[in-house]
Amino acid sequence: MVVDSRMRVRGLSGTLARNDASSRPLTTWLTPIASLIVPTPRVPVGDVVHPAAPGQLERALIGVSSREWRGTVKRDVAILSAAQPIFVGDDIVGAAVVEETTDSIQIFKENALEKLLAVTLLVVAAALAILLAFASRLATRIRRLHAEAERAIDPQGRVTGAVTASDARDEIGDLSRTLAAVLGRLKEYNAYLEAMAGRLSHELRTPVAVVRSSLDNLKAQPLPPGSSVYVERAGEGVDRLSRLISRLSEGTRLERMLESAERERFDVAALVAGCVEGYRLAYPARRFDLERPPEPLWVEGVPDAVAQLVDKLAENANDFAPAGSPVKVQVEPVGKGGARIAVENAGPPLPEAARARLFDSMVSLREPQARGQGAHLGLGLYIVRIVAEFHRGSVRAVDLPSGGGVRFEVELP
Repeated sequence: MVVDSRMRVRGLSGTLARNDASSRPLTTWLTPIASLIVPTPRVPVGDVVHPAAPGQLERALIGVSSREWRGTVKRDVAILSAAQPIFVGDDIVGAAVVEETTDSIQIFKENALEKLLAVTLLVVAAALAILLAFASRLATRIRRLHAEAERAIDPQGRVTGAVTASDARDEIGDLSRTLAAVLGRLKEYNAYLEAMAGRLSHELRTPVAVVRSSLDNLKAQPLPPGSSVYVERAGEGVDRLSRLISRLSEGTRLERMLESAERERFDVAALVAGCVEGYRLAYPARRFDLERPPEPLWVEGVPDAVAQLVDKLAENANDFAPAGSPVKVQVEPVGKGGARIAVENAGPPLPEAARARLFDSMVSLREPQARGQGAHLGLGLYIVRIVAEFHRGSVRAVDLPSGGGVRFEVELP
């Protein structure tokens, strides 16, 4: 608005009407956030009839520039007016007044802030998306490596699989290559340990045979009085070595037998019942109790191997059960067409430290004083595990609920 020196309006342009919100950018959904950062000014309610305060025009006509706020009928809308004198030479010929509502100013500030917030959010969202994709890729590789490492080792601690070495040149790739190399070396070492018994039995047979033949020749010769006692002791030692060699090669012979054996369908309940009858004759001082279903319980496998499995469980139970206590043998159906063979005996509970390696080769829980009569190499339960795994079954040992004994269970599918 332009007025002359007599305060007559000489020119008027524009309007103070509210701007249309539809002309605002698509970032209007950020308006509540922008309003919190740039709040609407609060001014006293006033009157908007006069375009500018009279005093402001008077000051402008005498050469004083001014800027003033004044209220409107709406508390959240105010008007900012600025008056500037117009000079022609040294004379003031009028004044120019410029007015704008806080509505337009607020929208302008909010628009700028909304654009800034929108750009910032887009940049942050893009960065988060990139980080999420990178983290997901790392997590996927770590989970894959974890799954391969778990599948590579069976519950008995044997290395049965391998970890795929990655070609990636980062830390996870280095870790996968290291794990692959470690598991490869462990697998070779486990294979060496498992084959050690067979190698030892093979290497010891010849010197034992030489010693036995030498003792037989010595017995055929006339000996000084009292020397026959030492010859007999040497013979007993050789016999014990022979039994040790036989037991060392027992696991190897069983594995070879299972490799060439043909599966057949047989009644496992009748098989276990026949074994129990033999135990009652072999261990007359021990009572064997049998629980079996009246109907046949058919499974598919190698009967001789299953009978050897039951033999080892019965022998183990007889060794650990106190004198006069019975050994309970149980056969029952489980699942769809499967069978469970269980052998219970009274005695000490299983040591916690040995539970994880109870079915490993060369592990024995017998006390030294219990080893006087026979040699126990810890191969019995190892053979039980071999037979169970060959039949795709499982084996476990648990303490009885009363705490006064142990129960061995073998499940055959």
